[in-house]
Amino acid sequence: MDETTLTPAATGADASAGVFQYGMMESFRKFTSGDVTDASSTLVLKVVVPAAVSLLLLIVAYFFARLVARWVTAAICKRVDQTLGKFIGKLTFYSILTTVGLTIAQTADVDVTGFAAVIAAAGFAIGLAFQGTLANFASGILLLVFRPFKVGDMVIAAGVTGKVNEIDLFTTTLDTTDNRRLIVPNSSIAGSTIENVTFHRQRRVDVPVGVAYAASLDDTRRVLTECAESIGDLMIRGEGRGYQILLVNLGASSVEWTVRVWTATENFFAVREKLTVEIKRQLDLNELEIPFPQMQLHLRDKDHASKAVSAVHALMPTPKMNSLPSEAIRPTRVRPRARGESTGG
Repeated sequence: MDETTLTPAATGADASAGVFQYGMMESFRKFTSGDVTDASSTLVLKVVVPAAVSLLLLIVAYFFARLVARWVTAAICKRVDQTLGKFIGKLTFYSILTTVGLTIAQTADVDVTGFAAVIAAAGFAIGLAFQGTLANFASGILLLVFRPFKVGDMVIAAGVTGKVNEIDLFTTTLDTTDNRRLIVPNSSIAGSTIENVTFHRQRRVDVPVGVAYAASLDDTRRVLTECAESIGDLMIRGEGRGYQILLVNLGASSVEWTVRVWTATENFFAVREKLTVEIKRQLDLNELEIPFPQMQLHLRDKDHASKAVSAVHALMPTPKMNSLPSEAIRPTRVRPRARGESTGG
């Protein structure tokens, strides 16, 4: 039997070989036997054409994956969230490319099981080396799925305050109110309390006020009510909204009040400042004192007074040595003893 008539079924080695490997081996045999034309046609049909088809399929899969990812991203961004839409779009793109690549490799009789084992072993080693990074990755997935905040929200998380600029798989980027860029690990955010400041469209402004005990309660309530009414253009009215004037506590040095006003979230800081300024101005105009923290000491008789004075003197620091008269601190001169002089008296 001629060597050029061998088929993949003729030998066990060729039977287990892939399409490209077998085509290369058969072309080499025909070249060595002198059949250049048949070898060239075999090389083209069994090596070049399958390789070109595989490359063409990869190119088509690339553009198809980009198109599908763009559709998915646009749909999720429109109906759910922009951040989640971009993440799902990238995941769709790489999933399609990976699936098509493995399918083409399997069609070319490439053993995909070996690649899977290598990937699994590498993933285990990488997982041990990057435990913190994987924790950030898992936290990023949770943030993208449950979405406690989105891009553009003002949040307080991981001990920092800022506006969310980007939510990545490993980190979250925040811009502070003084225009600083903070990059916070996702594990720090997911493991702490998250306050979404701008989640609701309306917020309540609370301004505490302390007034002296000598002030009239009715006059104080009237003045604080006028202060709250002065910002009526920025106030949100309705059931459970509007304003409240509350007497909350009798403190150690003052009567404690709280003025509560509902306003839009974007006007929170402006309303708080305006209300605080108006309260201070109206209290001064109506001669309602804002007392300082103070302590009063009452002495009942002379014995208690003398004991109190003694206690105060005991707490006072002792005078330094250099404050004494110069005569008291003058050092004593020591006369040197002559030889043979007795020390006895």
